[in-house]
Formats: sequence, C-alpha cells, structure tokens
Amino acid sequence: MSIENDVPLWQRYLLTISEASRYFNIGEKKLRQIVQENSDADFILNNGVKILIKRVKFEQFIDCTGSI
Repeated sequence: MSIENDVPLWQRYLLTISEASRYFNIGEKKLRQIVQENSDADFILNNGVKILIKRVKFEQFIDCTGSI
C-alpha cells in the first residue's frame, strides 16, 4: 500500500491535476486552462513537467473568483 492512498485528498497539501479535478469538481481541461492563464500564481507548483496544485491556496483563489 502506498502512502499516496493513505492520505485523503482533503488532507493533502499538493494535488495533481487529476486529483484536483475530482476534489474541486472541475474538469481537467478547465484546470489546465486555469493553470496556463495564471502561470505565475502561488497555487501552482511545477515539479519538472508535472503540475501540482496547492489545495488550500487554490481554494482561496476559487473563493475570490466569481466564475471559472
């Protein structure tokens, strides 16, 4: 059993695009578009070519956004 499966999504600091899509109920294409449009935002962490979303900071971003 991997550690990744032991920690629930709502307790993780970082989420992959796929995980963030499930957690926030936003499509992966839309999330990739948001990341591209906000490439210097503090809720994005690039690990090589892998994009990770800082869960709490993205929650704050969504709270301040009227629509996506």
